[in-house]
Amino acid sequence: MGKSLSVAIITKNEEANLPRTLESVRWANEIVVVDSGSTDGTIEIAWRFGVKLIQEEWHGFAKQKNLAIKHCTNEWVLSLDADEEVSEALAQELTQLLEEKPEADAYLVPRRNLFLGRWIRHGGYYPDPKLRLFRKGAAWFEERPVHETLQYSGPTQTLQGDLIHHAYSTLENYIEHMNRYSSLGAERAAAKNKTSQGWPAFLWNVLLNPAGTFFYNYVLRLGFLDGREGLLLHLYHSAYVSWKYAKAWQAGIGGPV
Repeated sequence: MGKSLSVAIITKNEEANLPRTLESVRWANEIVVVDSGSTDGTIEIAWRFGVKLIQEEWHGFAKQKNLAIKHCTNEWVLSLDADEEVSEALAQELTQLLEEKPEADAYLVPRRNLFLGRWIRHGGYYPDPKLRLFRKGAAWFEERPVHETLQYSGPTQTLQGDLIHHAYSTLENYIEHMNRYSSLGAERAAAKNKTSQGWPAFLWNVLLNPAGTFFYNYVLRLGFLDGREGLLLHLYHSAYVSWKYAKAWQAGIGGPV
């Protein structure tokens, strides 16, 4: 490989996902894993793959990911979640790109989201481009409670190969995640004083906005073409929107988020 590549990953109790992720990037020059107190087999898996392992207490998604990037020693960084897999097509594309002279300092990567084992192709879930490949020092994660994203101010290009996101294999897993994410989202909404205290705002955020989100994604963006899995995904995503603002309202009246 012409240009050197580090892969940055954060983990906590990811023994079910990590072997697949690490296997998909064995070809990289360096793999950095920042773990925050795993109690399952995650640490043993990381050692088995020969990664650079840093154990650090939890500071939030963005801080953990920025720490992983900080420990990367190569010119280019590929940031992955522990439940993502680099497809063969993307691996070949990355190898070819870094053997040549990359035209940009940051690249978007299309992401193939799986829900209950099904590739969700509609409703705004594909190609779902994410900024993941960048020259070290050119991008960093914005620190916020939820949905952390890489920040980069220059021109980008988009690759063709997919990241495969093994997002939620069970409904229980999805609902648990959305419950946790809605609490984090509520904290952010409360910090921005969007706590829906008046009846008009409350009805919009807790009822009408979620209903409109479902209609837009499931009907207008053809989410219904993804079968039962698509129906459940869009139904429960709209519920997440409602939970987020209901929890923000609850925080505004002095209750727990």
